[in-house]
Amino acid sequence: MLNRRHLLSAGAIALAFTASAAHADDWKAKYKELTFAVVPAENASGVADRYAPFMEYLARELGVPVKLRIANDYAAVIEGQRAGNIQIAFYGPASYSTAYMTGVKTEPFVTTRNQDGSVGYYSVIYVKADSPYKDIKDLKGKTIGFVDPNSTSGYNAPRFFLHKIGIDADSFFSKSIITGSHENGVIALDKGTVDCAADWWNSDTDSNLTRMVAKGMAKKEDFRVIFKSGLLAGSPYAYLSDLPADLKAAIVKAFMDAPTKNKAAYDRLSDGKDKEFVAVTHKDYENTVDMIQFVNDMRKKHS
Repeated sequence: MLNRRHLLSAGAIALAFTASAAHADDWKAKYKELTFAVVPAENASGVADRYAPFMEYLARELGVPVKLRIANDYAAVIEGQRAGNIQIAFYGPASYSTAYMTGVKTEPFVTTRNQDGSVGYYSVIYVKADSPYKDIKDLKGKTIGFVDPNSTSGYNAPRFFLHKIGIDADSFFSKSIITGSHENGVIALDKGTVDCAADWWNSDTDSNLTRMVAKGMAKKEDFRVIFKSGLLAGSPYAYLSDLPADLKAAIVKAFMDAPTKNKAAYDRLSDGKDKEFVAVTHKDYENTVDMIQFVNDMRKKHS
């Protein structure tokens, strides 16, 4: 039997819950829609197809529409967050670091864990399988395809790790071409526009190349890796620093729950190659910031 004290307690709990629920929805008055942007790893239709189910999942979990913005280049994502027009962004480590270094108020909150339990990925340089090049040093005086100056695996990491073995990319290669996306780099290599191309690589069964193979855009046996970097930090998802704390918490929860709440949408992001999301902070990218600063200094010497 409930006495007056129990009724008061129950009433207090109900009031607290109502106040909490109202507070939890405060951010929706300001953010009636959220914008989610992705740096261009593949062509626009590929990004849309990969992310559409996840956008629907996030919208259901957060209770507001989540609009996918497909950027033309890496800088567009950085500048969109700087302007406050992009609340959530999927960066590479380098583009996040550049955003941070240039004063964008953004915070990384998750990256992905690979199926083997590792976190992070590699930069590789591909050549055509039937080319005569056996060692990276055989490519002296040749043409390389870089993805974008703000790409980690497609620009900054190869320059950094080549420097570590005594190769200055600007003087070693006769010419470099900016391809605009990882897929375009492989296409340029396949067509002979470049002699080698920088790209991202998780494992022999999970890379930009294997995803292109799955879409019928390339044949895996036509290419081989001639150079591989050290392990890079995982690509981060980052939200604007000034988002309300309850919105940030809701976003993190939605991401963390995704592999179990909507496995199909989660698996679509990586063709089923990622295991789960894992929490990260800026501290996880301090080494990348150092790498970007180093590469920026290298570029200034040649400008």
